[in-house]
Amino acid sequence: MQVHFIGRNGDRVTASPKPGDRLLDAAQSVGLPLEGTCNGQMACSTCHLILHPDWFARLPRASIEEEDLLDLAPDACSTSRLGCQIVLQDHLDGLLARLP
Repeated sequence: MQVHFIGRNGDRVTASPKPGDRLLDAAQSVGLPLEGTCNGQMACSTCHLILHPDWFARLPRASIEEEDLLDLAPDACSTSRLGCQIVLQDHLDGLLARLP
């Protein structure tokens, strides 16, 4: 499985997570600067990512709690999600996200 990230400088980085890994962990595994300060407990928004619209549509809806945290995230937009809340599965192979 592969997921792709567009960094703040525009460079594309690819991670090779396993199904069941979180998108936050995949980003951190390739050195992207996503803090995940709350360690994935959904108590912050430091793992905010912006998903490509095609991939955003394939995910389950964000919970109310996640949406509330995204309201506090800098540069949040309609396809923003918290990386700690996205559990990667085979059908997400090739997912594309960018850092805000």
